[in-house]
Amino acid sequence: MNIQTTLKSFFIATLINLNIVAHVNAQEWTLTPQTYVGFKVKSMGFSIVKGRFEQVQSSMHFDPAIPQNASAQFVMDLNSVSLSMPSLKNMIMGEDLFYVEKYPTAIFKSHEFIALGNHHYSIKGDLTLRGVTQPVTLDTVLKPNTANPQLLDVESKAVVNRSDFGMKKAFGGIGEQVNIKVDGQWQKR
Repeated sequence: MNIQTTLKSFFIATLINLNIVAHVNAQEWTLTPQTYVGFKVKSMGFSIVKGRFEQVQSSMHFDPAIPQNASAQFVMDLNSVSLSMPSLKNMIMGEDLFYVEKYPTAIFKSHEFIALGNHHYSIKGDLTLRGVTQPVTLDTVLKPNTANPQLLDVESKAVVNRSDFGMKKAFGGIGEQVNIKVDGQWQKR
């Protein structure tokens, strides 16, 4: 075995060991049941319709020392949405918008965490809704909870266009831009 092969093997083994150590130090998190996962959108140009997903499966693999190795996933049960304007539920759940009969879940899966400093992160990932997958970036604050070390306070937000997911434009006075928000806490598993 020559020196070049030996060095190459050493560096590969070192990288594998660093990845294993990073993976071991990272912790698994899940959103607390009280965490708000939802959206708001303008209706008729002046009122706001808010929706909250009551059933969300969530997981996050995160170590603040190495955020580039972090990952997060949310699966929202669209049938569990509660609306600030319940009279719009049939329209929102129907074929022109969520189309829950055919697509009962929405999924966000991250592929990159970028540390911006002072507990701010840009979380890039893909949102799948109505069978359409689009890139979405969550502007996120993740910081340790001062009262409980088992919790991370979280606030994430993003804006998407309904038509990017095959929803009808300007349907029923519902606005094109949808503000997505996660506000609450991640808890260590």
